[in-house]
Amino acid sequence: MVDVAMVGAGQTKFGNHPFGLKGMWSEAIEKAIESVDNDFHPKSVDEAFIGSIAFGGSQLGNTAALLTEHSGMGGVSVRRVENACASSGFALRDAWMAIKSGQADVVVAGGIEKMNDLSASRKRYWLGVSGDTEWERLAGLTFPGTYALTARRYFHEFESTHDDLVHVSVKNHMHGFQNEVAHLRKEISFEKANSGFMVADPLTLYDCCPTSDGASAVILVADHLAHQYTDTPVWVKGSGAGSDYLALHDRPSITQLCATQAAAKRAYSAANISAGDVDLAEVHDCFTIAEVLATEDLGFAARGMGGKFARDGEGRRNEGSVTINASGGLKSKGHPLGATGTGQAVEIFKQLRNQVEPTRQIRDAEIGLTHNVGGSGATCAVHVFGRER
Repeated sequence: MVDVAMVGAGQTKFGNHPFGLKGMWSEAIEKAIESVDNDFHPKSVDEAFIGSIAFGGSQLGNTAALLTEHSGMGGVSVRRVENACASSGFALRDAWMAIKSGQADVVVAGGIEKMNDLSASRKRYWLGVSGDTEWERLAGLTFPGTYALTARRYFHEFESTHDDLVHVSVKNHMHGFQNEVAHLRKEISFEKANSGFMVADPLTLYDCCPTSDGASAVILVADHLAHQYTDTPVWVKGSGAGSDYLALHDRPSITQLCATQAAAKRAYSAANISAGDVDLAEVHDCFTIAEVLATEDLGFAARGMGGKFARDGEGRRNEGSVTINASGGLKSKGHPLGATGTGQAVEIFKQLRNQVEPTRQIRDAEIGLTHNVGGSGATCAVHVFGRER
């Protein structure tokens, strides 16, 4: 089968963006094209997949067609991908599969979300649309509440406390502080992170990611075209996906994500690696407890040891066996829902090509991973990237 290379990647700054959907998408595509070493024209694209939940409903139908016509790709076969917060992770998987199968040679995968032009009450509504409606949303359960339940159960089952979550928050703010495209560029002390106002017990403000505007895009090509565009492609070595019950009460356990475990197993197998081979990982830390679970579900820490992993400083840039969320993660970099998955891939692309700010560069990184979760864990996409084919 065909091997898949990433030859370009770009994104807007995440945060409160002055542009709407068209402007943000055009900016992300322009930056992706600028990152390609040799000439690249949008008309060479065979297919495009754009992840978005259409937050706020402003352009709920034909979002993808609207965006491509404003980025030089008018007429390209395109579709919107919706899988909650994992939308662009699955857009990336669709793009990978289109090339892998031989049906396309040049494919764009991306994501976008405009979140901060709504009132607080409308934001809460749209943030909840990816949860179970009948048993959770109509009963008043929010996503902070969902992850708070998970955190409480995790503390009960294992030797862990809220302090472990605070270590995650402090680390990710430290990483994001020097990231020029991050939403929250500020370092925080352990004491400050531990004393934030309560959102959903035990989760405080500093356990929760911000709502962000943003767009991201990557350019994938078949192996025979890779060196036409660059001498240093980043190879998409493996892709995996999984799903689980939507409502928490239907799952056998709420302290592990079966969707992540299945996606990781498939991605590792496709890439012919194990978790121990990964040098850096961008994981879906919508809440700090989500990163603790991810380190276990992805195989970086043993079951029940994710809290200790954070407590011991594992995951810090260039300090542990694997760097977790060198970008700052969703916690600091931000979380424009549909843009997050390919935004993670942008970070890995730049890290593996030594193109991030020097103070953020992971030394001698060869293999990177992205982990993009939908909602409270009903869907997940995992991708493995490498400098070597």
